[in-house]
Amino acid sequence: MDESVKNMRLREWMIVQIDSRRYSGLTWEDEDKTMFRIPWKHAAKQDYIINEDAALFKAWAVYKGKYREGSDKADPTTWKTRLRCALNKSTDFQEIPERSQLDISEPYKVYRIQAETEIVRNSESPKTESAVTSHPVVPQRNTPNPQFGCRGKEEAAETGVHPGGEGLVGDHVYYWASTGSSQRTSYVPCNLVSPSTQISDLSVRVCLFYQGQLVVDVTSSASDGCFILHGHVPLGNERIYGPCSAQQVSFPPPGVVPLPPGIAEAMGRLLRHLERGILVWVAPDGVFIKRFCQGRVYWNGPLAMHMNKPNKLERDKTCKLLDTTMFLKELQAYIQGTGHKPRYEIDLCFGEEFPDASQPKSRKLIIAQVVPLFAVALLQRYQTSGTEQRPHRNTQDHGGGVRGSTMALLPVLRSPGAPSE
Repeated sequence: MDESVKNMRLREWMIVQIDSRRYSGLTWEDEDKTMFRIPWKHAAKQDYIINEDAALFKAWAVYKGKYREGSDKADPTTWKTRLRCALNKSTDFQEIPERSQLDISEPYKVYRIQAETEIVRNSESPKTESAVTSHPVVPQRNTPNPQFGCRGKEEAAETGVHPGGEGLVGDHVYYWASTGSSQRTSYVPCNLVSPSTQISDLSVRVCLFYQGQLVVDVTSSASDGCFILHGHVPLGNERIYGPCSAQQVSFPPPGVVPLPPGIAEAMGRLLRHLERGILVWVAPDGVFIKRFCQGRVYWNGPLAMHMNKPNKLERDKTCKLLDTTMFLKELQAYIQGTGHKPRYEIDLCFGEEFPDASQPKSRKLIIAQVVPLFAVALLQRYQTSGTEQRPHRNTQDHGGGVRGSTMALLPVLRSPGAPSE
C-alpha cells in the first residue's frame, strides 16, 4: 500500500471512500460535502448481505490491519464496532441524530465533518501527534483518600513488574458505609524507557464521589475507553451506541454511603437522567470525553476555559480535556524549575454547575475524577529520581543531582524530530 494512503487519518480515509462511490448507501448528504450518510443495517436483518452491507466496515478493518482476508474469520459486528467507535471518538466527526433514519429498510446514520477551526475550538487546543515513552506496569499499593484525589497522599511503588493487561474485574471497589476505608492494588506505569517509543499505556483511573465520599475507584485499560453511566444500559444496542468494547462503570445506588436527609432522594432523581452516561478515553494526544446523557455535565481541568465559573459539556460532541504536548511542556518547565507543576486531574460534576465559587466540591451530589495514568507515571518518575525538591528558578546546577536527573528525563519530553537543546 502506498505510504501516503497507508497513513491517512479517518477523516481523509472516509472522504476518499465517499468520493469513490464504491459502497452502496455511502453518499454525501449535502452539496457542500459537509455531511454524509453511512449505511447502518443491523447484521440480524433477514436481508443482510455481508459483502454489501458490511463492505465499508470491512474496508476500515483491513485498512487498520485488524482483518486479513483468507486468514481471519469474518466478523461484521466487530468491523462495525471498530468504525463506529472511531467515528464517535474522533474530533473530526459529529453525529446528526435528527437526520439519521434507523427504522427503514435501508437504515443509515448521518455525520457532519467538522471544519478544522471547529475542531480547535471544541478541543480548546489543536490536535497534536505527540510522543511520550511507553512504560512497563508496576504494582503500586495505595490507600485511597476519602477526600478528593484518587491517589493516597503517600504512594510508594513496589518493586517488580506486572505484565499489564488487567481489566476491571478485580479492580472495581465499592466503599460501603460500614467499611470506612479500603486498601486496593492499582497498576501504575512507573519507568521511563527509550525516548523513541510512543505512549502505549492509555489507561485511566476513575473515582466517583457522592457528596465528597468515595464510592467507586476504577482503573480501566479498555482500548475504547470507559463509559460512566447509571444502571445497565445495553452497550451493544446499536440504536444508542452501536456495539463497543468500552468498559462500563455504573453509578452505585445512593444508599451505599450515609447522606443527609433529602440528599439521597435528590441523587436518585439525578441518576435517572444519567442512563446514557459519558464516554471518556485516553489517546496518545490527550484525554477526551463525549457526553451522551440527558443530564447536564460540567467539568474542570487543564484545558477548561474557566477556572472560577462553570464549564458545560455539550451533548454528543467530543471535547478534549487534556493535551499531551501541553502537559509535557509544562512538565519539562517544572523539572527545570521554570514553571508550575502540570495539572492532569479532571473533575466532572453531574447535574450541578461547576466550578462553583458558592459551594465546595465536597458538597456536590456527584463528582467523577478522571486521572490519566501516564501523567501520574511521569511525575512519579521525576519525584522518585532523587529530586524531592525542585531546583530554584534561575539557579545553575553543577554535575549530578537535580541537573543530572532532569537531563535524564529531557529526551523523553521531546517529540520525534524536535531540535535538541
